[in-house]
Amino acid sequence: MTLLSGPLAVSDLHTTNGTRRNSTLICAPVMAESVDQMLVQMGKAREVGADLVEIRLDFLKNFSPIQDLEILIKHSPLPTLFTYRPAWEGGQYKGDDNKRQDALRLAMELGADYIDVELQVAHDFYNSIQGEKPEKVKIIVSSHNYQKTPSTEEIGDLVARIQATGADIVKIATTALDITDSARVFQVLVHSQVPMIGLVMGEKGLISRVLSAKYGAFLTFGTIEAGVVSAPGQPTVKDLLDLYNFRFIGLDTKVHGVIGNPIGHSKSPHLYNAAFKSINFNGIYLPLLVDSVANFINTYNSPDFVGYSFTIPHKEAGLKCCDEIDPKAKEIGAVNCMIRRPTDGKLIGYNVDYLGAIAAIEEGLRALNGSSNTSGSLLAGKLFVVMGAGGAGKALAYGGKEKGARVVVANRTYDKAKALADKVGGEAITLAELENFHPEDGMVLANTTSVGMKPRTDQTPISKKALKHYSLVFDAIYTPKWTRLLQEAQESGAAVVFGTEMLLNQAFVQIENFSGVPAPKQLIRDVLARNT
Repeated sequence: MTLLSGPLAVSDLHTTNGTRRNSTLICAPVMAESVDQMLVQMGKAREVGADLVEIRLDFLKNFSPIQDLEILIKHSPLPTLFTYRPAWEGGQYKGDDNKRQDALRLAMELGADYIDVELQVAHDFYNSIQGEKPEKVKIIVSSHNYQKTPSTEEIGDLVARIQATGADIVKIATTALDITDSARVFQVLVHSQVPMIGLVMGEKGLISRVLSAKYGAFLTFGTIEAGVVSAPGQPTVKDLLDLYNFRFIGLDTKVHGVIGNPIGHSKSPHLYNAAFKSINFNGIYLPLLVDSVANFINTYNSPDFVGYSFTIPHKEAGLKCCDEIDPKAKEIGAVNCMIRRPTDGKLIGYNVDYLGAIAAIEEGLRALNGSSNTSGSLLAGKLFVVMGAGGAGKALAYGGKEKGARVVVANRTYDKAKALADKVGGEAITLAELENFHPEDGMVLANTTSVGMKPRTDQTPISKKALKHYSLVFDAIYTPKWTRLLQEAQESGAAVVFGTEMLLNQAFVQIENFSGVPAPKQLIRDVLARNT
């Protein structure tokens, strides 16, 4: 599927700070049981940077239309969109539908800027007003699908049906069963001849909410507070503005992201988006919750989807989707970075994990030895135990071999450990055997498994008593920064190296690869410190 024309050169991708690059509005849903609470929320919506508020009348207790609507409209600090969502369309209202529509008509007469009318009753509603409505008010006719995202053709037909009602603005909200579902909405949105809101609900639909600005949506929704959502998957207004630099997204903005599953824990969007903004690079970086890498890559194959980072569990799957692979990534057998070459659109795979992790471990060994000018690698000759044989494990084992370490691969299944150990001329054992593995003291341990990652922070891949034989322990996990493994390693007398150091080192390389500009390293460190 191709949404845009040919690729842009890097020189075309730099923006001027402070220039708004789209007209998509940010609408904050206001849901409260009383008018007073709603007024407080409306004030907060303005403070956080929303452009308008959606007043969800179906959440009000003891709603008195004439009195309450007048107060809400008169005292709103922002333009108002009134929604009175019935239960049959996913809302709270279970009363008489004529009374519900009466309230929406009254909102129009009293000065609402927008009202939302469901497609199912749109013809009745338009018949009831007989073409008479204040010039100021715009009617949004909406359709919500809480089961799935239909085909592009079906969405197009739905848009036509909504247009036929006389709608000023078309709204379609579907449900993401897969991240590729958003592509179908983008396809319709980018070709829409009328103002349109197109959103895909759920965590796998997040990109539809952020990239709505790229494809010309009339508005997107952002919550006033995290977790208080009117539909699944809504980001906060603050995240839209400060994390995703929403105002600076344009039709030519290049899309990047981190591909993983799970992905909500990733700090990479904070680092990359802050860096892109700092260097005036016209790009965005998204968390991409992907089930099938091949499906994702094949669906988002247009020239403006240009660069990806890979994390658990997709580093090996990413390798299979590359058109060309850097020799080191090929030897490792995994990628953590993929870039679309602008000249021919081919996808090139790289692995900079080993650079980031090994540099962090070497720095830790230098600090342990009290030396900063050692010639050669302090890993040389060390017994280097790598837990895990997935993408990150492969990168660490390869990096250890390259630095002259004696590599031992420990994995839950022996066969996978043996396959990797053979590649790097090392030894293979199971994680169970690692408990009693201590041929010498002063070993270096690197964990690349997900054991101990949030939310299972009480877990650890190795017992505390086994840690006394290690001089340094590295954990690739960075959420939390202090994993149980690292806490117990420190208590056992080992030096510790945080996963954040690996994250930072590979981010520096990838940001320069994506943008063509040196990464603002101190800014990236500062951003990570604020978000851990």
